[in-house]
Amino acid sequence: MSDIMKSIIDRDPGEKEFHQAVEEVIETIKPVLDRNPEYRQAAVLERITEPERVIMFRVPWMDDQGQVQVNRGFRIEMNSAIGPYKGGLRFHPSVNLSILKFLAFEQVFKNALTTLSMGGGKGGSDFDPKGKSDNEVMRFCQSFMAELFRHIGPDTDIPAGDIGVGAREIGYLFGMYKKLSNEFTGVLTGKSLGWGGSLIRPEATGYGAVYFAEEMLATQNDSLEGKTCLVSGSGNVAQFTVEKIIELGGKVVTLSDSSGYIYDEEGIDRSKLDFVKRLKNIKRGRISEYIDKYSEAVYTDADTTLDFNPLWNHKADCAFPSATQNEINKKDAQNLVKNGVRVISEGANMPSTPDAIDVFLNNKLLYAPGKAANAGGVAVSGLEMAQNSMRLSWPREEVDSRLRIIMKSIHQSCLDAATEYGVPGNYMAGANIAGFVKVINAMLDQGLV
Repeated sequence: MSDIMKSIIDRDPGEKEFHQAVEEVIETIKPVLDRNPEYRQAAVLERITEPERVIMFRVPWMDDQGQVQVNRGFRIEMNSAIGPYKGGLRFHPSVNLSILKFLAFEQVFKNALTTLSMGGGKGGSDFDPKGKSDNEVMRFCQSFMAELFRHIGPDTDIPAGDIGVGAREIGYLFGMYKKLSNEFTGVLTGKSLGWGGSLIRPEATGYGAVYFAEEMLATQNDSLEGKTCLVSGSGNVAQFTVEKIIELGGKVVTLSDSSGYIYDEEGIDRSKLDFVKRLKNIKRGRISEYIDKYSEAVYTDADTTLDFNPLWNHKADCAFPSATQNEINKKDAQNLVKNGVRVISEGANMPSTPDAIDVFLNNKLLYAPGKAANAGGVAVSGLEMAQNSMRLSWPREEVDSRLRIIMKSIHQSCLDAATEYGVPGNYMAGANIAGFVKVINAMLDQGLV
């Protein structure tokens, strides 16, 4: 196994996020390879860790001052063994090949767990929509799609939104795709409701992470009722995580963005959450403005000199990291354990470092990795694809019901796979194993392609 990791690192040096994602999977699926020697003979690890296709292109666009700007665009088409490539587009200055390959690799397993026929992909650009006018964002999206449209389609690759890509960006991208391809198809998900979007899609990732946490607690004859919860981030995932926790009787006391975090001991209720939604979605303001309206809350600036994030150092029962990758390190994990947290449900992709995960597992916390807990978003994207194919729009209750059933199924798949391979209760191993086996068997069925 170490030889495989060495060859991946030698081939793609410097791609630390991708290496981290691959190593986590390789460490947990060894029992599968030991039980199925034909997998090693077929070089399944070498094949599943190499993208089927990597597309990289320049994106020239003009800002409002008439100055030409140039960004870099990507699409990683990782694996299509069980369906067309499916995964989001991320617009953020941090975007590079390593981050998108890690996200695409995770997406393969996440999509396999949803029970829907979707392969894995990811894409995006180092373009930063923050501080840009609507016209600048439109010009960028149109230039980006002028290249990407050659590589995507409703039966080939169906992108969605991610960080920096919301309903506005999806609209501009779809409009350009429609013009270039001369067809109206479900090639993007996360669309507005009036032209092919699905109810519950914006809420799905956050709702799904909470549904998964509720399923884990149910195995202990417990629920979220009365639980104090820490949530990081303040974007789409965090907002709807908070909404669902409130609905199920829990109390959320934190939210954050890149500038810092707020701690509201009284709890973020529905009216406070509505304020956050207006602040972040309409005003595009900073979370620090929360205390201007709710003076009982405490705001703490982000401090990069600390070796821990103080957001994770409060008394609580549950934690929902919903911001970005590697936001919880070993010290943070130890603080969570010390402060009584026993449920971790990841709304973000790979928000916990390997050392942090070791702390969770060694202390027998109910730990749900992102590829399982945050699969609700892509699950409802899959449901949006189904509705587009049928030219139908399902009611909110039906989509939410299907989402809850899918999250329940993912939870059970993780438990079953973990038990079958001798690590009962280990959701990380269960998620990796269940997704891996499904994808690898499909690959082997289809021959050496």
